[in-house]
Parts: sequence; structure tokens; C-alpha cells
Amino acid sequence: MVQATTLPRNETGIETVVGILKQRLGDRCQTGAAIREQHGHTTTYIQNQAPDAVVFPHSVEEVSEIVKTCAAHKVPVIPFGTGTSLEGHVNAPAGGISVDLMQMNKILAVHPGDLDCVVQPGVTREDLNTHLRDQGLFFPIDPGANASLGGMASTRASGTNAVRYGTMKDNVLALEVVMPDGEVIRTAQRAKKSSAGYDLTRLMVGAEGTLGLITEVTLRLQGIPEAISSARCSFPSVDAACQAVMMTIQYGIPVARMELLDALSVGAANAYSKLDLPETPLLLLEFHGSDAGVVEQAETFQGIAEEFGGSDFAATTSTEERNKLWQARHDMYWASHALRPGAKGLSTDVCVPISKLAECVSAAAAKAEDLGLISPIVGHVGDGNFHCLPLIDMDNPEEIAKAEDFVGWLNDLAISMDGTCTGEHGIGQGKRPYLEKELGAATKYMAAIKSALDPDNIMNPGKII
Repeated sequence: MVQATTLPRNETGIETVVGILKQRLGDRCQTGAAIREQHGHTTTYIQNQAPDAVVFPHSVEEVSEIVKTCAAHKVPVIPFGTGTSLEGHVNAPAGGISVDLMQMNKILAVHPGDLDCVVQPGVTREDLNTHLRDQGLFFPIDPGANASLGGMASTRASGTNAVRYGTMKDNVLALEVVMPDGEVIRTAQRAKKSSAGYDLTRLMVGAEGTLGLITEVTLRLQGIPEAISSARCSFPSVDAACQAVMMTIQYGIPVARMELLDALSVGAANAYSKLDLPETPLLLLEFHGSDAGVVEQAETFQGIAEEFGGSDFAATTSTEERNKLWQARHDMYWASHALRPGAKGLSTDVCVPISKLAECVSAAAAKAEDLGLISPIVGHVGDGNFHCLPLIDMDNPEEIAKAEDFVGWLNDLAISMDGTCTGEHGIGQGKRPYLEKELGAATKYMAAIKSALDPDNIMNPGKII
């Protein structure tokens, strides 16, 4: 594993806080090695940095008391959802208390007439959509993993539907947050818009737990479309597929999902998900609307695709066929690992303006090949976001160095194209060196906000700033 930066530990404070929390929470304060390691980071190549204890609160009042106790003794607090983030977000570089919010998993209210709902942070997106289904509603943000909604808000997640429905920042109406001193605040009401004061909701969405712990989320909902159609189309090259993406967006087709798989990824999907797709770059699409509308959208896209050499086009409204295709896309992380058993995937993402997409994706594929890396590429290319997954032997320092060089090069390339070093993974520990390159002096003001709200730096220290 790549060594993560460590921070000074407050040994006396940690020992005191762990003792207090064991008294208050009993079995809901765990200090066993296995559970602590589980709550350090495990889905990344970054070294696991375990907390000193893991607590399982059941209410906002308990979260508030936990944070107040930690604040009094200047002990770090690290929020934990499902642990699916990829940039070391849940590591504990200074030790401290991991606050596992997954037992706060109630759907508190659904307001169908207002198209919104209120949930606790441990509710997962799949659980919410199962609950909503009989009301004709759904929550559209789909990062692939069955992540918790609190974690999705905290990392400003997006995913496959973002091209039509936006990201978490567009779909969170309000938050309840426990601040670094333990006080509980609400950032907004349920109104669809407001010009009342600073936008604290957007400040907390994407703050990665560095400014407070999210204990309640008010979400914007959508009506389940009358009809849904999925389509796939193969292309002679990644560049041709990306050119078709750009034309589709510029043409104004209201595509709901548009996903790219390079040839390596298609081969992995065929083997892992038992498909028989042509092993050339592939676009997967989904259209939402009326029965006639989704047919028209698919036909229009087919015409565009053919201009760029697209072939083997197929569209379906069959739920079974659609689910099979999208499950294969969601399983790409595991399918890619099967390309090199025993290797670890170094998952990274960037996002660029649509006009730069073809150039950036093609350059990434060429660079990986030059370095001798097996690096499948997939992406939510409808909004310019794509992922690379170099597969590396973690016992081979040379391979690790090559992969890190590749990630750094890709981040720099995206920034040079007026893009970002992360479209949806977040900064965490892994991308901290690139934030200042991307935003320059703006990071100084981020640090000022962090210092003002959390002067003792107890909220998820070592992340972002």
C-alpha cells in the first residue's frame, strides 16, 4: 500500500474519549482491531489508517454528544457510511473516533406532492428507491455502489444519471448537520429555492465531513418516467465514440445516461457478466420519456452514431435486458480486476469540458499503454467525466510508481484543459496535491472557512485542506 501522511496524535485525549464513549454507548463503542481496520480505508491503494474506536449512534442527539465529547478533548471525528469512497476519505491519520452512521437509517418523510423526502444519513440509495417505487417516484443519483445518502451528500457524488439529473449538489434541498462544537443546525427549509443568507447546504455538500457530520438529508425526487429505453452501440475507436457523445449533447437529445467502455473494459464485461458484445469501444445509453419519445431519442442517436462509424446498434425497452446491461456496467470495478487476478485497482477520475473529452480520453489510453499499464477506461461521458483503473501489483514498487505517475499526469492534463482532477470521487487524501493546482488562491479561503468552523481541526483531519 502507498503510505498515507500521518498527523500528530492526542494520545491522552483519545484514551479519555474512548473511555467516556464506552461508558455511554456500551457495545455500540467498539475497539476491536478488525472493526477498526474495517473503518479505515479498504477500497483504495492508500494505506489503511484505522481509528481508535468505532461508535454506532442511533440519533442526532447521540451524534451531538459524541462530537461534544471529542471537541472537549480535541479528538478527531471521522464520519463513516458504507465505506465505498475511493480517495482515503475515512482514514484516521491522527487516530480518533469513527462515527458509523449506518444504524441511522430511517426514511423520515416522503412528500409526493412536493417531490421531496427526508432521510437519515444511513439510508442507501437502493433502499430509498425501493421505498419510493409504489409512489411513482425515484431518486436519480446513481454512483454505482449502493452508497449511503449521507455519504453521497458528503462526497458530492453523481454517477450514471448525472447527465440529465445533475449531481448531489443539485438534488439536496437541505441538511441537518452536527457542527464541530456539537451544535445541531439546519442549513435550509424544504422550499425549492431560497435567497436567504449564505448557502450552507452547498457548503456542506462535498465537504467530506471536514466541516460537520450530516445527520439528515432532504432530497429532491423525480417521477418515474412513463417509458425507459436502453441502447448500445459499438465504435471503431475511443475518439469516434467520444465524438458521438459530443454531437449528442450538442444536438440537445435529453439522454439520461451515456456511458463509455473502452475495448479492454468491454472484454472484461463479456467475461465477468457473460455478455457477447463486440470488443471495441462501446457506448451504453438510456432514454427517459414517453413511449414515442424514447423511440425518437434512440433513433436520433443512432443517426449520429452512424456518422462516426457506430455499428451493432441495439435498443430495448425490456426491463430484463436493460437491467442486465446496466448491472454489467455497475460491476465493471470487479470485472476489471478479473483482467489481472491478484492486482489492486487504482481507481481515479477526472472531468473535462465536453469539447475536450475525446482528446483527454484518447491521451489517457495512449499514456497508459506507453507506461505498460493495464488500465481499463469507463466513464459517465455525457458530462465529460471518466475513470481509469490501472491494475497494479502492490508488491512491485516500480508498478506503484508508474501508476502514481499516471494518475498525477492525468490530473494535470485535465486541469490544463479547464477540467477538474475529480469529477465525483472527491479529494480526500489521494488528490490533495492537485486541489491547489486546480483552484489556486481559492484554497486559501477554503482553509479559512475550515479554520473558522473547526479551529481545533477535529473534523476528518487530513482531508481536502
